[in-house]
Amino acid sequence: MFTGIIEQVGKIKKLTSESKNLHIEVLSGLASELKIDQSVSHNGVCLTVVDINEESYVVTAIDETLQKTNLSNLKEGDWVNLERAMKLGDRLDGHIVQGHVDQTGVCKSIEEVDGSWVFTFTYEGNKHNVTIEKGSITINGVSLTVVNSKENEFSVAIIPYTYNNTNFKALEKGSIVNLEFDVVGKYVKRLTQGYR
Repeated sequence: MFTGIIEQVGKIKKLTSESKNLHIEVLSGLASELKIDQSVSHNGVCLTVVDINEESYVVTAIDETLQKTNLSNLKEGDWVNLERAMKLGDRLDGHIVQGHVDQTGVCKSIEEVDGSWVFTFTYEGNKHNVTIEKGSITINGVSLTVVNSKENEFSVAIIPYTYNNTNFKALEKGSIVNLEFDVVGKYVKRLTQGYR
């Protein structure tokens, strides 16, 4: 379980394909603090550490993960948002994030507004996910509040700290992002609407 509060931005050092799996080597100051088998969120995707070097570590994404997230679009030199799993008893500064991406979205627009930014994203409605204004959403692992909710579209406001300390600064119109919708909202929707 995660909180959506990004600890660091890591840099993709190397990508190695093996069958349908992708081994991802990440340069990060967190490497020296990690252990084999530890869970780390990469752009909101929970992956297991399988190898550790001095300044980098390796995780593996399986084919299903690559098909459902933006990790298949990674290139060497790209930046990824990183968060280690929360410790029991820590403050929950963001919201409950599972590290299980529901679907990807596309950046529709970026607007600078008085020192902050409003990012608008669209997503396919065939998965029946929803947002609500003032509700929580996770974008590339970042816990955010929805400021404008429409059908298959929503906006979030990004403060300078978040912009400068996550990979939001690298997003542009058309960028594909990982979306994890609020787990409480998903349960409420399932209880009220049943299975489709």
